[in-house]
Amino acid sequence: MNLPGIFCLKTKLRLAALFFVLWSATAGAQAPQQSLKLSTFDIDATPPIGSQLTYDPMINNWDLGLRAKGIILSGAGQPIVMCSVDWIGISNDSQDEFKRVMAAAAGTVPSRVVVHAIHQHDAPASDLGAEQLMRSAGVKPGAFEGVYTRDLIRRLGEAIQKSITSAVPLTHIGTGQAKVSMVSSNRRIIGPDGKVRASRTSATKDSLLRAEPEGLIDPMVSLISFWNNDKPLAVLSYYASHPQSYYRTGIANPDFPGIARFMRQLAVPDALHIHFNGAGGNITAGKYNDGSKENRLILAQRLADGMKRAWETTTREPIASSAVSWNVEPVALAPAAGIDNLEAALKTQTSVFIANNISKLVWLRRLQAGKKIDISSLALGKARIVHLPGEPFVEYQLAAKAARPDLFVAVAGYGDYGVGYIGTAKAYDEGGYETGQASAVTAEAEATLMNAINKLLKK
Repeated sequence: MNLPGIFCLKTKLRLAALFFVLWSATAGAQAPQQSLKLSTFDIDATPPIGSQLTYDPMINNWDLGLRAKGIILSGAGQPIVMCSVDWIGISNDSQDEFKRVMAAAAGTVPSRVVVHAIHQHDAPASDLGAEQLMRSAGVKPGAFEGVYTRDLIRRLGEAIQKSITSAVPLTHIGTGQAKVSMVSSNRRIIGPDGKVRASRTSATKDSLLRAEPEGLIDPMVSLISFWNNDKPLAVLSYYASHPQSYYRTGIANPDFPGIARFMRQLAVPDALHIHFNGAGGNITAGKYNDGSKENRLILAQRLADGMKRAWETTTREPIASSAVSWNVEPVALAPAAGIDNLEAALKTQTSVFIANNISKLVWLRRLQAGKKIDISSLALGKARIVHLPGEPFVEYQLAAKAARPDLFVAVAGYGDYGVGYIGTAKAYDEGGYETGQASAVTAEAEATLMNAINKLLKK
């Protein structure tokens, strides 16, 4: 046996293997990162005249219609889709179907898709599960009739597929914020006993309630913009408030946030402007709005002015795929007592009551079947966007920002609308409309939601 020959062969093989390992590591380190790309979509979301809006039959269109707008971000793992719709809320099974179709169109998975409503009240509501529940009970689905929902979902899928073919490089992320004055106020007026003594609704005619202090709000409008070098591609704005000036007109319209968005679109036409409502469950324009129709433009101008100043203070930083990540925390919020009783209300309560409440029953049944709600966050360099369900109180938004003062944190509320209002633990003890029948969850929601938010912001 030629032992020296065998020894030489083994040595050569070991050296070859070592060379391959070193070459692989070096090649991997030198391999270019996957390029980020962005595409946008923007389609009409206005139902035809004769359709049922959330509270009233639709009798006419307004000068500005309802829109469904969004972005597709690719190059950082599976594509990410973010969409904002000028509807009052999109709940439960409708959320599932929007995400399923949009994910398939973008070549991604539903957990990397978010769909938010801005919550305008002269607009549709959507819950395909509520439609099925009501039909099964022999009740006309009213506001939850799903023909137009399915049409919008189909067209969104087509728009996303088309959009991807014209995706452009994403090289920079911009962030900017500014204070918005005389738009938002806290709707909950607390009495000397620590309980809610009055509610300052979107249009508050009582001058004494309007004279109350502004209360706890987040006065800042936050902008996150996407750039191809020095060309802006999309501007996402985040501001926490109920978006109503006046409503119950039967005329679909995007109210003052839609007008503000349109003004900014005209001012910066190269970029698609997409607005998201923040954690505005306990925030309205009630201190600054008595319901006069002239106030719609005034509120829009004030919000647009804040957006303009946030744009003017925007700073840009290069963005690479390694600085982009998507994280999800599924949560099961504890249900309030008595939701099961809503089934009996299908044949006894008004259409307005059903429109406001029946999705809570659908959510409860989904929860009992093990279905959770995703809380998600998009990391873009030093920016974070947190996506929340329902109508969360502004305290959640302020807490998210306080948790990471080293980051630029924006919050979008009004994701899965099925749970209704999400108050703080303290708010459930204070009472009031928002933490009564209007909420499907309990004081335990605060701990669950904040745990998810904090986990996401640590990533």
